[in-house]
Amino acid sequence: MIGFNLVYGVTGLAFVAFALLSATDGANPKRWGNAAFYALVATSYWAGDYLGDVGNGVLVVGLVVIAGFKLMGRAGRATTSHEERRAEAAARGNRLFLPALVIPAVALTGTLAFKQLPALVDPKQATLVALSLGVLFALAACYAWLRPHPVTPLAEGTRLMDSVGWAAVLPQMLASLGAVFALAGVGQVVGGIAGGIIPEGSKLGAVAVYALGMAGFTMIMGNAFAAFPVMFAGVGMPVLVGLWSGDPIRVAAIGMLSGFCGTLMTPMAANFNLVPAALLELKDPNAVIKAQVPTAIPLLAANVVLLYLLAFP
Repeated sequence: MIGFNLVYGVTGLAFVAFALLSATDGANPKRWGNAAFYALVATSYWAGDYLGDVGNGVLVVGLVVIAGFKLMGRAGRATTSHEERRAEAAARGNRLFLPALVIPAVALTGTLAFKQLPALVDPKQATLVALSLGVLFALAACYAWLRPHPVTPLAEGTRLMDSVGWAAVLPQMLASLGAVFALAGVGQVVGGIAGGIIPEGSKLGAVAVYALGMAGFTMIMGNAFAAFPVMFAGVGMPVLVGLWSGDPIRVAAIGMLSGFCGTLMTPMAANFNLVPAALLELKDPNAVIKAQVPTAIPLLAANVVLLYLLAFP
């Protein structure tokens, strides 16, 4: 049955290519750091199930050491000149966006089709499998239409990954941290602390602690999905649902929206906030966050109001 084996296989292959191209990039003074980082990521995709907990822990430590000691640099290999890119853009115009549209089209079509073929594709992973196939189809379309050098897409992918750097794996690591917190019983600890903060008999206080806690934990962990099990187990379920008879679906949904407000205000959500600044080569790495804070704070306040008004039918 097709599932994560396809997704991890394709992703691991891409990182193997990034590692090899980095190792052979003589223009990058930190090429060996890049190569080691991408090789470790590829290993996690290809052999993570066989390494065990200790092996994967050592692998993560290796990633942290490379990133922490700033052993990564940007690729020096250029595939095309600035003038060549401008000429291509002028000649092809907005049609250059067509291959990008192949990805969502295949992902949507594949997701709907694969759910009708449970013997072929794992229904739980149908979307990820379809998305992976969409990327491969888009790549094939680019080769057929643009006819680049065979290595060019991989070299450009390496350049893009070098621009993102270590932040590329931060979402996965933060999500894992959320699972660790949940297993360690952090939710119960948070619940105990919240019990001392919430005024006795105050539903509004409980709502505010839950919503603000979701935003705060998301800012710390960089991922609302990682913060959710902690806050829902500590405050959402025992207090808002258990004590105040709140609707668990509404409590969970609006709690996640509150967490997303925290996502807008933290550098820990690197894939949303730091990566765009790096790709756009902004002088201020926190420029995206500064632009989002004036929106995030009113939205968080609105979520507190919505939670109070809607979660207790």
